[in-house]
Amino acid sequence: MLLKHPSQGASHAASGAAARHGRPSALPRLPARARPLSRPPSVSQADTKTDGSKKPLTPTAAPTKGSAPATAPEAPPRPSPAPSGPPGGPPDPKKKPSKSRGEILITRLTDDVYDAFSDVGRHLGRQLSNTQPKMLRSTTASMDGGGIEIARLDKPVMLVLGSGWGAHAIIKVIDTEQYDVIVVSPRNHFMFTPMLPSSAVGTVEFRSLLEPIRISNEYVTYLEASADHIDLNNKVATCVAESTASDGYHPTFQVSFDVLVVAVGEQPATLGVPGVAEHCFFMKEISDTVKLRTKILSNFELAALPGTPDAEIRRLLHFCIVGGGPTGVEFAGTLSDYLGKDLRRKFPELMDFVKVTLLQSAKAILTQFDAKLSQRAMENLRDTGVEVRTGVRVTQVTDTQVVLKGGERMDCGLCVWSAGNSSRPLVQSLVDVIPDQAGFQRGPATSFKLATDPYLRVIGARDVMALGDCSSVQGREDTLPPTAQVAAQQGAYVAHMLNRGYVLGVGGLEEMAPRRLAPTGVTKLIPGSSPLSSMTEAAQMAATRSEGAVVSMRRANGQPVSIYDITSDLVSRPDAEVEEYRRVFEFLSLGIMAYVGNDKAAIDTQMPVGQGGSSLNIYGSFAYLLWRSVYITKQVSLRNRVLILFDWIKAKFFGRDLSMF
Repeated sequence: MLLKHPSQGASHAASGAAARHGRPSALPRLPARARPLSRPPSVSQADTKTDGSKKPLTPTAAPTKGSAPATAPEAPPRPSPAPSGPPGGPPDPKKKPSKSRGEILITRLTDDVYDAFSDVGRHLGRQLSNTQPKMLRSTTASMDGGGIEIARLDKPVMLVLGSGWGAHAIIKVIDTEQYDVIVVSPRNHFMFTPMLPSSAVGTVEFRSLLEPIRISNEYVTYLEASADHIDLNNKVATCVAESTASDGYHPTFQVSFDVLVVAVGEQPATLGVPGVAEHCFFMKEISDTVKLRTKILSNFELAALPGTPDAEIRRLLHFCIVGGGPTGVEFAGTLSDYLGKDLRRKFPELMDFVKVTLLQSAKAILTQFDAKLSQRAMENLRDTGVEVRTGVRVTQVTDTQVVLKGGERMDCGLCVWSAGNSSRPLVQSLVDVIPDQAGFQRGPATSFKLATDPYLRVIGARDVMALGDCSSVQGREDTLPPTAQVAAQQGAYVAHMLNRGYVLGVGGLEEMAPRRLAPTGVTKLIPGSSPLSSMTEAAQMAATRSEGAVVSMRRANGQPVSIYDITSDLVSRPDAEVEEYRRVFEFLSLGIMAYVGNDKAAIDTQMPVGQGGSSLNIYGSFAYLLWRSVYITKQVSLRNRVLILFDWIKAKFFGRDLSMF
C-alpha cells in the first residue's frame, strides 16, 4: 500500500485543500529508504482516462542506481460502449426479466450457506494463526510535513470510503489475507441508524447503537479523514484529516489503491428551503440526536421557569417534524411516548401547552407502505395527540417559526427536518469526471448518484465500486430503495465476490463481467503453480524470477505496479482461461417496518411466492414485538444486543433519563 503526503504546489486540488485548512503543504522530509512523492495531476474530463482503457504493465529488471525505471508507451484509449438507456428511457430488449422472489431466495440461500462456511473458516483460521494486525505506519513522522511511503507488493489495497451499512458489511466479510483494507471516514464507528429516533428521546443510549471500526475488524486500517479528491487515472485518493493540529491545520495525505469502494451515503437535503440548515435539527448522526435530546429538555426547563409568558411556553413546547417517511413517523411516535409517559410525570403543569405536529407534502404518510397500513399509522398518531397535516409544503424556517406555502406561520420551539437526502460533494465530483455517468443523471447535481452495472461496478471507471444510498444500479426493471437493507446486502455481495479472487475491470452494462483465472488456466500461464493457488499467489509467482527477486514493474506514469495490476494483466491475456462471475446483485427484501407510537408498529413485507410475491401486512402490538425482535437480532455484535436489551429494561422500569450534558 502507499500512504504519502503531497508536496507543496503539486496540484491544484491538493493545494486548494491545504489552503482551506490554514496552511500550505510542505515538502516532506522522508526517511532514507523512502522517496518523496508528488501529487498526480488533477482529474478532469479532458485528461482523465475514464473510458476504462488499461495502462500497460512493463516488467523490467530492478533499476540500478542512477538509471530511470523503464516504462511502456501508453496504449490508445478504447471507447466505452454507450449505455443501454438511461433511467426512464425505453426498455432494453437485452435486459433479462427479474427473477421471482422464490428463485432469488433459493439462490441466495445456496450462496449464503457457502459464504457463511467460508467466512467462519476464514475467521477461525485468522484467530488460530494468532497473527497481529499489520500497522499502516512502520515509523513515526513529524507533524510539520514528515511522512512515509510504504510500498508493498504482497497484497492489493482496497480503499473503502465510508463507515455506514455498506462499508461495515465489507469490513466484516472481506478476506484480509487477500487484501490490505484501508477505511477512510470522518466517523470512526458504525451506527445502527434505524434506532436514532429512540436514541433522541433516551429509550436507548447512543453508545448502544455504535461499533467502532477498529473493533469491527482489527485487521483493517482506519483513518479518520474525508476523501477530498479521487484521481481515477492514477488510483490515488487525497484525504483531509477530520481532526485538527494545534494550529488548526487539517493534515492532508494521499492513499494509493487498487480497488476503490465508494460507500459515503448521502447528506440531509434542505430542498432549497431558506433557514433549514441554520435552524432545523436532523436525524443523520449520533451528534444530531444528542443535540435534539438536549434541546427538548432545555425547552421544558425554560418553559418551567417562573414568569415565562403563556405564549412563549406554547411556542417552546410546540415540536414540529417535517417529513412523513419512516424516520419522521418513528420520531413523532417516540416523542409522543416520551412526552406522555416520562415528561408528563415531571412537568404535569406544562402538558396543556405541549403540541406535536407532523408535516407531510404528500397526501399520506409512510408512502412506501401499504395504503391500509399508512392510514392506520396516521390514525394512531392522531390518537396519541400528534397533529398530522398532509398536503402542506414548508417554504421557510426561522428560529421561532415554520412558514407554510400560502403564508401560514406556525410558532415552534423545535423543528426536526427529515424530508429526504441529497448527494455528497465527492459523489458529484466523481459524476462530473466520468463522462459515461452523464446519461444516467436526472435533475440537479444534488440528486446525482453513481450509476453502477448489475455487479455494482461504477459505469465508465476501472476497479471502482459504489454501493448504498450514493449509487443507483442500472439494468434492472425496478429501482432499489435507499435503505440499510440494500446497502448491507450490497456490501456482503462485494466482499464475497472479491474474496473469490475476481478482478473487477471496467464497469458498464455492455462490459465483460468480473473475471478470474480458471484453475487450469493458473497452471498453464504460471508453470509450477497449483490449480488451488489464489489469485494473489499466482500473481506473486508471475512477478518472481528464478532467483527469487521480485520484478520491478511500473505503470506508464512511473508508479509501481501492484499485485492487483499483475492479476488484471494475467486475466486479460488472450490465451488465459478465465471464469466470469455469474451472479449479479439481487436484492432480497425482508420487508419494511416503522414504529408509530403507543407500543404499536407497522410491518409491510413480501412473501417469496410467485413472480411479484404476496404481501403480508402486520399492525399493532404484535407488530411492535416483531419490530423489537428484528432490531435486537439485527445488531452487529453481542455487545450491542446486550446493551440495547438492558436499555429497554431500564427505560421500562425506571423511565427515560432526563439529564442534560
